[in-house]
Amino acid sequence: MRGLSSSRRLALMLCLLTVAACLPRVAGAQGGSSVDLDQAVVQLEGPVDSAMVEVDGTPLFRVRGVAALPAQKRADLIAGRIVDLAREPDFKPEDITVAESEGFVSVMGGEVRVLMVLEADAALEGVSPRELAIAVSGRVREAITAYRSARTPEALLAGVWKAIAATAVLIFAIVLVVVLRRRLDAKITQAVHRRIQGLGVQSLKLVRAEDVGQAVRAALRTLRSLAIAVLVFVYLHVVFGLFPSTRWIHQRLGDWVVGPLETMGKGVLASIPNLIFLFLLIVVMRWVIKLVRLFFEAVGRGTVAFPNFDPDWAQPTYKIVRLALIAFGLVVAYPYIPGSQTAAFKGVSLFAGIVFSLGSSSIISNMIAGYTMTYRRAYRVGDRVRIGDTVGDVTAVRLQVTNLRTPKNEEVVVPNSVVLASEVTNFSSYAQSQGLILHTTVGIGYETPWRQVEAMLLLAAGRTEGLLREPPPFVLQKQLGDFCVTYEINAYCNDARKMFLLYAELHRHILDIFNEYNVQIMTPAYEGDPDQPKVVPKEQWYSAPAAVPPEGAKRT
Repeated sequence: MRGLSSSRRLALMLCLLTVAACLPRVAGAQGGSSVDLDQAVVQLEGPVDSAMVEVDGTPLFRVRGVAALPAQKRADLIAGRIVDLAREPDFKPEDITVAESEGFVSVMGGEVRVLMVLEADAALEGVSPRELAIAVSGRVREAITAYRSARTPEALLAGVWKAIAATAVLIFAIVLVVVLRRRLDAKITQAVHRRIQGLGVQSLKLVRAEDVGQAVRAALRTLRSLAIAVLVFVYLHVVFGLFPSTRWIHQRLGDWVVGPLETMGKGVLASIPNLIFLFLLIVVMRWVIKLVRLFFEAVGRGTVAFPNFDPDWAQPTYKIVRLALIAFGLVVAYPYIPGSQTAAFKGVSLFAGIVFSLGSSSIISNMIAGYTMTYRRAYRVGDRVRIGDTVGDVTAVRLQVTNLRTPKNEEVVVPNSVVLASEVTNFSSYAQSQGLILHTTVGIGYETPWRQVEAMLLLAAGRTEGLLREPPPFVLQKQLGDFCVTYEINAYCNDARKMFLLYAELHRHILDIFNEYNVQIMTPAYEGDPDQPKVVPKEQWYSAPAAVPPEGAKRT
């Protein structure tokens, strides 16, 4: 056991010595005090990306990266070394050389390794590592020379003067654009007014000169804004390229502006098949909706009839079918809408759905109530109805509200949900076919024979023009009260919209006839028998300021 333990200790010591012997070799290969990240990726293989080495925004050459060192990070490290060499006043560009060591080709700046040319870098350009190193060394010398020359006082002063000149040119160009826009605006506006006045007359004023003039002026304003934007872009592109510290903006400004436009253009080109499908879908859906509209118009006219289907239902039914077709079209079109699969589009759709669901509860309830009232045949346009405490003629039945015009010529807008929850009385439903019964009551004392009272009430109904003779009017004794008998006269009319006028005329004739026969009306209240009956003698019917009608004229 003791011999076995000694053997294990000896093997462990040999392993440690081997590792210690290898460490200096690795350190020497890495170039001394700093760890060379270029060499750390030499032996790594696999799919890698590439990045451009840039100094002051000027592209020099492209390098490859691997998982251990991304290409962009490697490019930034190499660019930093080139800048450090350029900032050293004693360093000469001629000191950039190509060196080979232990099978690797490097670009050296004196004692500093600028970069190690990898096989992957050479494969990217299709040349050998040495050929690539020679080409790269030349680009590095040029970069150092350009870096130093761009930072001389003479170069900076020249850049300032050029920037001032560019600013003056920009101001002049903007002023010129504004002045030209104003002059063109005045001339085009005059020309448009001269030409469009005749067009407005010929097209029955479907197109007004003012509208066309506003459109032209808006187009000029848009062109002016685009021209100024282009001028500012060119100015910034030029000025940023005059100074070393902003030259990287000069290099990327085009990408920042043109890049999104290029992306949008590629997106539009990629979406062309989907756009064609959407266009065809819209055309087909428009034709289908047009055919459905023509069909329901025929149903509304009575050309096409269905059992138990009211022609008045044609228009609301068409709206429901059209909404269903549009919803079906949207469902079919949604996957083909450009950007519909993006998170932003889905977020906006979700937000719009939440807002619609929260804010449209009353709208939906009114729409459902409107369709419910339509299919229940509760009323139609022109009917005299009472909804709650409001009496009026129906002037419009919409999805959200029902419009009434009262006998006082007032417009009342009633939400359909209120209509659905209220009691609706339709005075016009049976007026044409069976007649609407108008009724009013009077209270007459017990000393007056009821047969006389009924005869007088029927006579008053007969004198009232607008009340039907067939079916004949009739009288009901509604109540035997404490002091009088309540009689109700009932008469038919066929126009509910005249009911208030007919009531007024009927009441006039009741008063006249009861006065003629010296019968006192006891309502609305009765306390005792007066010494003289409360009647108006016939000779006093036209007391001042009433005027006596001429002979043969209708008397009221």
